[in-house]
Amino acid sequence: MTRAGRSRLSLALRRLRLRWTRVTQPVLGPFRARWRRSLMVRTMTITGLVTGFVVLVSGVFILTSIGGDLYAARRDQSLQDSARATLAAQRLIDASDASDRSALSTLVGNVRRTVQDASASQMVYLRRQPGQAPLPEAPPPSTTNPVLVDAVTPELSRALVTDEQPQHWQAVTFVAEDGTPSVGIVVASSLTLPAGAGVYDLFIGYNLDDTRQTLAFIQRTLFIAAAAMMAFIGVLVWIMTRIVFRPIRAAAAASRRLAAGESDARMSRQNDEHFDMLSDGFNDMADTLHTRIQELDTLSEMQQRFVSDVSHELRTPLTTIRLASQVLQSSSGGLEPGQQRAVEVLGTQIDRFESLLADLLEISRYDAGRVTLETEPTGLVSLVEEVVEGLRPLSDSVIEVRPLGGYVTIDVDARRIRRVISNLVGNAIEHGEGEPVIVTIDSNASAVAVTVRDSGVGMREEDLEHVFDRFWRADPSRKRTLGGTGLGLAIAREDATVHGGVLEAWSRLGFGSVFRLTLPRGEGVRSFVSPLTLVPEEILAEEGDPKATGGWLRRPRLWSSRSEGSGAGPRPKEGRR
Repeated sequence: MTRAGRSRLSLALRRLRLRWTRVTQPVLGPFRARWRRSLMVRTMTITGLVTGFVVLVSGVFILTSIGGDLYAARRDQSLQDSARATLAAQRLIDASDASDRSALSTLVGNVRRTVQDASASQMVYLRRQPGQAPLPEAPPPSTTNPVLVDAVTPELSRALVTDEQPQHWQAVTFVAEDGTPSVGIVVASSLTLPAGAGVYDLFIGYNLDDTRQTLAFIQRTLFIAAAAMMAFIGVLVWIMTRIVFRPIRAAAAASRRLAAGESDARMSRQNDEHFDMLSDGFNDMADTLHTRIQELDTLSEMQQRFVSDVSHELRTPLTTIRLASQVLQSSSGGLEPGQQRAVEVLGTQIDRFESLLADLLEISRYDAGRVTLETEPTGLVSLVEEVVEGLRPLSDSVIEVRPLGGYVTIDVDARRIRRVISNLVGNAIEHGEGEPVIVTIDSNASAVAVTVRDSGVGMREEDLEHVFDRFWRADPSRKRTLGGTGLGLAIAREDATVHGGVLEAWSRLGFGSVFRLTLPRGEGVRSFVSPLTLVPEEILAEEGDPKATGGWLRRPRLWSSRSEGSGAGPRPKEGRR
């Protein structure tokens, strides 16, 4: 086969496979899914198939054996019956002295009646054997049923002439005058008439339709028995699998309850050596896990309380140090330049220390789940412009605000959202290398979004995965221009999450970074798509495939309030008032 022929054959086979998949998928798809995830279904199906195969093979063997035995018994009975009738007919012929045509005709009639009386069949056909010389005195053929005449085949006639066996038989089909077929056999033998009449062939037909009906009755009986057996075995397998898999279901239910937070979930004993070992091991594991969780909860609570207490306790000495710093700053005119610089650094570090304490307190509140939102109708455009106006004097970068939408008011905690925007713009200023910072606001029917883009050095992909980690910095050697505690982005993401929104980041070395804050437009919004793309338009145009993600988020993403995990999507709002 040529290469073109192989290609056409391969294409045809692929199309056939696709067409077959398209036809069978609606029917077999649910079963395949159930087959893959259910051990019970697989066990019952395999057991049913094996049992059905065994029943089928056994039924075929039994039917074949019974059918063969019935046919052989009826055939032997017919041969014996035919031999007995033939012997009686030959005795009658041997005792006769018929010599003319009339007497021979009477003899043939008597022979036919004798055969009918001596055999169990009423289908008798007597004729002069073909191939003999014509004889006017020979009587004509005689039959009791024309159906038998039509059933005699040339093969059976030739066997009587060429074979020296006294009996020959053949399986035939008798067709009645109304066209009804019936199975049977024809037994043939030879009779020698007196007065030179020659050899006559005697055919006796035996209708085996009663045997066929008996076999059909046996078939129906076996089929009903097999169906009942299959149903019984199916019910038995279902009951046994339910019993066998009951401990597994109990373990699965206990594990689900344990995973759902029910610390008292335990697996009951199943009165089986191996499953009881499983139950004991599972319960011991649950006890150990419960103990460890209690220890971790206690440790976490102690840690949160420690951070909160330390933060509160540090405020008193910090206030004293700030007062002392202010006194030194007020009298710094008489100090030497080096001392004046030390006083300025002291004031700056005190401000940063106070900011760190505030961030630690905020993080401790999030960790303890004690965050309370004070929501109010807020216009995101005006809030962003207010934050940008406050940061412009602190930066040499040009900050451009592009309000494409978002003029509608939404219920948010303005203080927290202001902190998020301030943190994102401040990071863009710090890492933007003096390049312009672009802040874009837009909205759609379900969400409002803000993106902050800088054109700085950017980050590697592995660094981007840690950008929201606490106290993490992509380049620890970089100098902070606006201060910072290393907790800003972590708190910003928590602020976005507690509002039911999401904070995402995109970055690439040499292209800068983009941060996107997306907030739902109401508490009833369960899922939303951000109105702003995360990847810059020129990057998408450069790659030539706006829909390809390539490891980055390239298109609007559907967020749902049912998503779980930190930063993986909005979580249910808590503490809102």
